[in-house]
Amino acid sequence: MTPPPTSSVKRSIGSPDVLRLNPEWAKLPMFDRKGWKRLPFGAFAESVNERVEPSDAADETYVGLDDLDPQDLHIRRWGKGSDVIGTKLRFWKGDLIFGRRRAYQRKLAMAEFDGICSAHAMVVRAKPDVVLPEFLPFLMMSDRFMKRAVEISVGSLSPTINWTTLKLEEFDLPPFYQQRRISEILWAVDQAMKASISLSDALAALKRAAFEQRTSFGKSKFPVRLLGEVTTCQYGLSCPLSESGKYPILRMMNYDEELVAASDLKYADMSADVAADYTLEHGDILFNRTNSADLVGKVGIFRLNGCYLFASYLVRIKTDKNVLLPEFLNSYLNSDAGQKAIRAFATPGVSQTNISAGSLKKVYVPVPPLTEQTRVVRELGAIATAKRDAAHHIESQRKALRELTNALIG
Repeated sequence: MTPPPTSSVKRSIGSPDVLRLNPEWAKLPMFDRKGWKRLPFGAFAESVNERVEPSDAADETYVGLDDLDPQDLHIRRWGKGSDVIGTKLRFWKGDLIFGRRRAYQRKLAMAEFDGICSAHAMVVRAKPDVVLPEFLPFLMMSDRFMKRAVEISVGSLSPTINWTTLKLEEFDLPPFYQQRRISEILWAVDQAMKASISLSDALAALKRAAFEQRTSFGKSKFPVRLLGEVTTCQYGLSCPLSESGKYPILRMMNYDEELVAASDLKYADMSADVAADYTLEHGDILFNRTNSADLVGKVGIFRLNGCYLFASYLVRIKTDKNVLLPEFLNSYLNSDAGQKAIRAFATPGVSQTNISAGSLKKVYVPVPPLTEQTRVVRELGAIATAKRDAAHHIESQRKALRELTNALIG
């Protein structure tokens, strides 16, 4: 199988102004749909089904479905062929890797290098005499395409798309000059978002380096104590939850950039006396003791206003503030060293991984003087605020890209 032809995609970094593009542009004459044609997907794209055994591609780059992020056209993680077993698919630079299993996850990325990928993906290649390779990923990322992909998936546990069905699905395709203009606009938004993600990653690296430099944990700069010596731990509330009720309940997914977040809340009713035992206070730290292997051990500090309780899969940690500031402990438990120390006590279950409060108390934590803790908290807090701002900006860019894609293509 030969690699695809090189595409002349224009991908200059876009300015933040691109976020203010008006979706009403879709009604301008340059985007009129008089010349659009409805074609079967297979008329302008092909499925590349070149099979590869990992033993024959041990040193090549491997991309699994877990390496793809939803609603993100870029591959940000990968492994090697020697890391996996089972038949894989060959892809070339410029091909699209589409998660055909569980399409509702909206996993689609344009390859920027050659490699192999999961056989649960579909390698899609544009037919350049009908569609521009730089336009096709946005057509496939549109709500119209993704909705049909979900609808035609077969199977209950792991719904999967078959190429024989997908290639017959019809989509509206603009003429080349409109494909090119639309692509330039959408790639500009994508590149603005890519720059914001790079900034967020740089801030995360800066925060890790700053914490290591300030605390020198593991180099005997400061004394260490067992967590159980300087904190108290409490398991959360076990009770039926519903969509409404008197008390909002925080659960294992309520985290956002090292903070406890009030999103996707559930509720419960109970007596005031019971609720009082589980009411969170500013500075409480919530530890996720039960979750999947990659999410167990998440930590966040509570700073919300109002009355919130916490569910049984969480552990509340209260520090002795005469010895250990909660903000400092939160930073440590979220650091690479802290997460490594926590996960050393993880015990795998049938579907969930667990870390008990008793094990948590056995984790060693650095305990600098309070003046030093205060300085570290202040410096790291400034970086964390910038990182949260970047994360929120990324979400607004992602929303803008989706809305523009649907306005111009959908």
